[in-house]
Amino acid sequence: MEIKSQNHNVEIIAVSKTFPISEILPLIEYGHQHFGENKVQEAINKWDELKNNNKNIKLHLIGKLQSNKAKHAVKIFDYIHSLDNIKLANKIAVEQKKINKSLKLFIQINIGNEDQKNGLMPDDLKNFYNQCVNEFNLNIIGLMCIPPQTGNMRDYFNKMLELKNSVGLKDLSMGMSNDYLEAANCGASFLRIGSKIFGERN
Repeated sequence: MEIKSQNHNVEIIAVSKTFPISEILPLIEYGHQHFGENKVQEAINKWDELKNNNKNIKLHLIGKLQSNKAKHAVKIFDYIHSLDNIKLANKIAVEQKKINKSLKLFIQINIGNEDQKNGLMPDDLKNFYNQCVNEFNLNIIGLMCIPPQTGNMRDYFNKMLELKNSVGLKDLSMGMSNDYLEAANCGASFLRIGSKIFGERN
C-alpha cells in the first residue's frame, strides 16, 4: 500500500508484531505487501509458510538484531531497519553470501542521543556507511530512527532528511502510528504503522 506525500511515494509497513496470522490474512488478501516484525523467531513462526505461498510479501525487521540471530534473519527478512554496528554488518554480509541473497538495509540513527536507545550517533554515520558499502558490499538503501517522544518531531525528522542527503541515500524509515503524517511530510519513504492498522496491542 502506497500513499503520496509532497511528490514522493510513501510505503506503509504494517507492523504485525504480536498479532496472530488470523488478523494479518485480511491485509494479505487485500494485496498489502510490506509487513514488519520485531523479533526473528516470531517472524519465522508466523511468516515462513506465508511467504512461501505469497512471493510478493516483503518482510521488514524493525527491531534490534543481535549478530547471533543474523543467520536466521537473513533467510526470512527482505529488509532490516536496525543496522547500527560493524559486528552486525560483517555478520549480515557473511550470511548473505552463503545463500546468495542481498537484503535492503537501513542504518539506525539515535537521532535524540538517548542512552536507552540503539543506533549510531549522527556524527558516526559517514564513516560507518562507507565501511558498510566499501568493505562489506552491503546494500544500504536508507536511514531509520525512533525519535524521542518529547520535543518537536519535525526537528528530528528534518535532521534525518539532512543526514540521508549527506550520504546520498534514497530512503527514510521513520514515522509510526502517532506521528506518521509529520514523518511523511518531512520526507519519510517508509512508515511503520501498527496500532492504526491492527488496533491496540494487549
